[in-house]
Amino acid sequence: MLYSPQYMHIPDGYLSPLTCLIMLLLVLPFWYHGVQKMRQTLNARSVPLIALLAAFSFIIMMFNVPLPFGTSGHAVAGALAAIILGPEIATIAISIALIIQAFFFGDGGILAIGANCFNMAVVLPYVSYAVYRAIGGKAPLTSKRRVVGAAIGGWTGLTMAAFFTAVEFGIQPFLYHTATGAPLYAPFPLSVSIPAMVIPHMLIASVIEGVVTALIVAYLQRSNPAVLELAEKPEVAVEASKPRRLAWLWVGLAVLIVAVPLGLLAPGTAWGEWSSGQLASLGLSSVPQGLTQLEGLWRAPMSGYNAPVLGNSNGAYILSAVLGVVLIAVIVWLFTRVLTVGKPPASSKQ
Repeated sequence: MLYSPQYMHIPDGYLSPLTCLIMLLLVLPFWYHGVQKMRQTLNARSVPLIALLAAFSFIIMMFNVPLPFGTSGHAVAGALAAIILGPEIATIAISIALIIQAFFFGDGGILAIGANCFNMAVVLPYVSYAVYRAIGGKAPLTSKRRVVGAAIGGWTGLTMAAFFTAVEFGIQPFLYHTATGAPLYAPFPLSVSIPAMVIPHMLIASVIEGVVTALIVAYLQRSNPAVLELAEKPEVAVEASKPRRLAWLWVGLAVLIVAVPLGLLAPGTAWGEWSSGQLASLGLSSVPQGLTQLEGLWRAPMSGYNAPVLGNSNGAYILSAVLGVVLIAVIVWLFTRVLTVGKPPASSKQ
């Protein structure tokens, strides 16, 4: 039977501790480079835009859509963040959203934070931005080539993120197993993980990532073209981040928050989200020992986007969305304030 994954949020237990450490070490240079980029190019007035894109990524990941094989997936908005902020700062913005998801909502493992951030906050934005720049980056701000580049970039970036995730899962049975050959962590080999992860995303989830990115880029071309220059010209941040320029994007985010229960309608259980009990019910000959030992490592306050009083309900999902956005806004504000302390405010005449 071919099992298809739902998310690219890897939970604890599916990757060995050593794999998790290696993935964290891989992402650290990108975090460092992103922080340096923020320190060099941004100022406190950039906070609303960074917070908006991080919050949008958080919310869009709560909208699950059906995928082949009876599972579901989601977009990430990593391509959009890269096009607007540049891939370096997009890495920081999306990482903040992913870390909040892991610690507060149990979406993604604590040990697996490095892997999740590498796949969705490094591979996705960097690949998307490279494709976008290759196709439309040098064209005029209002050129349709930019929209096409955004669409293809979003599709390619998410597909590559899915591929890297599949490889991380698929190498586990080969590297970590018992003396009898039983897997210790993720139980599915590359021959299963790659087609099961990549094909559904190529056909649906990556298409949504590309379409959403292209539509918002087209909207910005008409309403706030300065935003599309920000990655290369940080001096336009003051003009691009004016409240009136971002007002409708914040309104759109609010609409998505209200509509977020729609993300619960998609059927299917995620391969990357299965507990040991769920794996046992799928007919595996044995549940991996390492997975069983690590899966309960962290108990999030609102695990599964559930609220203690509201339980597993539409109201709890909306409350989780609101709390996630508030947390992102506060953390981005504090983080950016620390990095930009002492820097003079940029002038809109620059």
